[in-house]
Amino acid sequence: MAGLFVIVNEVNVLKNNRVVFLVLFFILMLLPFDQRKTEKPVTASNDRMQMVSKVHDLNQFSALQDILHDSRLQGATTAISVRNAVSGEIVYEQLGDTRVHPASVMKLLTGAAALETLGQDYTFKTELYTDGEIRGNVLHGNLYLRGQGDPALTKADIRAFASELKTQGIQVVDGNVYGDDTWYDDVRLSQDLNWSDELAYTGAQVSALTFSPNNDYDAGTVIVEVTPAKKAGQAGKVSMVPANSYLTIVNHTKTVEKGGKKSIHVERQHGTNILIVSGVIPVGAKKTRSWASVWEPTDYTVNVFKHVLEEQGITFSAAPKAERGTVPKGAILLTSKQSMPLSELFIPFMKLSNNGHAEVLVKEMGRVIGGRGSWHKGLAVMKATLADMGVDTATLLLRDGSGMSHKNLVTANEVTHLLYAVQSKSWYPAFLNSLPVAGNEERFVGGTLRNRMTGTVATGNVRAKTGSLNGVTALSGYVETQGGETLIFSIIVNNYLSDSVNEVLDEITVTLANY
Repeated sequence: MAGLFVIVNEVNVLKNNRVVFLVLFFILMLLPFDQRKTEKPVTASNDRMQMVSKVHDLNQFSALQDILHDSRLQGATTAISVRNAVSGEIVYEQLGDTRVHPASVMKLLTGAAALETLGQDYTFKTELYTDGEIRGNVLHGNLYLRGQGDPALTKADIRAFASELKTQGIQVVDGNVYGDDTWYDDVRLSQDLNWSDELAYTGAQVSALTFSPNNDYDAGTVIVEVTPAKKAGQAGKVSMVPANSYLTIVNHTKTVEKGGKKSIHVERQHGTNILIVSGVIPVGAKKTRSWASVWEPTDYTVNVFKHVLEEQGITFSAAPKAERGTVPKGAILLTSKQSMPLSELFIPFMKLSNNGHAEVLVKEMGRVIGGRGSWHKGLAVMKATLADMGVDTATLLLRDGSGMSHKNLVTANEVTHLLYAVQSKSWYPAFLNSLPVAGNEERFVGGTLRNRMTGTVATGNVRAKTGSLNGVTALSGYVETQGGETLIFSIIVNNYLSDSVNEVLDEITVTLANY
């Protein structure tokens, strides 16, 4: 204190010196902080403090920083956020508040919003109507297949409709077959989808009436199978699943000698349903399977329905039209079906990162909550719902539900905040169960992580959503650590060039699992 009196005396002498006044003010402000060092800190509980201090040790490890110096990240933007799953506290971050493109990590936001607004038990309905009447074994009138968004409608479902018609005594249809997709608007593609992606199954068009060729539920797609001919030099045999007359195959394949190279390419001509199938396949080789999107999935579904009716022995009095049409007022409901609930649909949606499912969920939220089945309404509902869950939506830009848009923007900190907030929701078990599990080879368990982090401490202990676009890779979810704690993490890398950058993300995640 004697030193302080000396300073005060000097101030009295030099009271016009502004610098000295600032020095005095600075010293006086520091004194209370020195005194607090001797005070006992206030804690909520010893157990809680012990847990938080253990997680804070992350900042004392150099391992993460060492990994981030990997040359494959040079020139890229690497955003990382790690939270304690119990407290929600951020325990490690790098560029956590920097906006980045999320790729399919966007599906975490879409999925959470859909479960919150629609509910885990929500189902989609598909209905079959007629505007005619049954006389004897003839239906005098048209059939209307009305879709309400089910992205998992398969041939088995359509076959069940045909069987129900037969049960009602219908053997002949004197009319046409129409598909009603007015539950959603008629905008088929999200606003930022690249033209080159539209041809692929990952960029399939969205309709309220659509069809999936198998139990992966890639709605609005067709499977193209190629088998070799018996002799080299002959064209391969090309077929479609399901069989239909809606798409046209142009076969440019060639069978080559046994043991030769196998390379098959399928491309749909833009704006058409002409599939160009090219490449080579050796004698005796196993068939190849490729997925392609279709142009106008409503008409495709109606065409498949007509084929199934004929397969089931139901004939038409004349060649029918098979096209889009709206169910007229006064039409009679013949039969209907409910889809699987969202809790089940989320398995293929999240595990296999199904883009079509994400966009359907956006439009469904728009229809049910916003009053119109459009991307505009759906994204508005999604944004408001995320805000209600505590996400700072002012830092986000939502352009689609799947993450295919290169204009989507999120921050790693807001992704982990969402993953923290959803833990209190009744639907959280279904949400967590839908995430891919690292190193689990079962396709509908490990999903897009089934071949990653195998043989490490992360195997079976990481549940996370992957994301991948040109120049974007991401991994966000939950990790059970060796110390028995749960960490929430989000790693999003933009603008990288290396083909093996996923190895860096895996190394970071394994490092987290080792704590």
